[in-house]
Amino acid sequence: MLTNQLIRSGTSVGANIREAFCAHGTADFIAKLQIALKECAESEYWLELLIESGYYDDSSVLEHCVEMKKLLIASVNTARKNNV
Repeated sequence: MLTNQLIRSGTSVGANIREAFCAHGTADFIAKLQIALKECAESEYWLELLIESGYYDDSSVLEHCVEMKKLLIASVNTARKNNV
């Protein structure tokens, strides 16, 4: 079911961000944020499917997901830059 997939990937974003706060060094921090980013991209996909199929009609949730993805990309890039 699409909603189950969305719940799984969506909750994983927050869990991995939380894990990043307790990372064992910068490499681990970046790795956790990258996992969160992948899960966010997956959540975006499931939201697109739900909206396009007509099961969900509030596109603002998708917009928030896209913004979260942008924040994660920026955070990963900043952490990489500062790790050089």
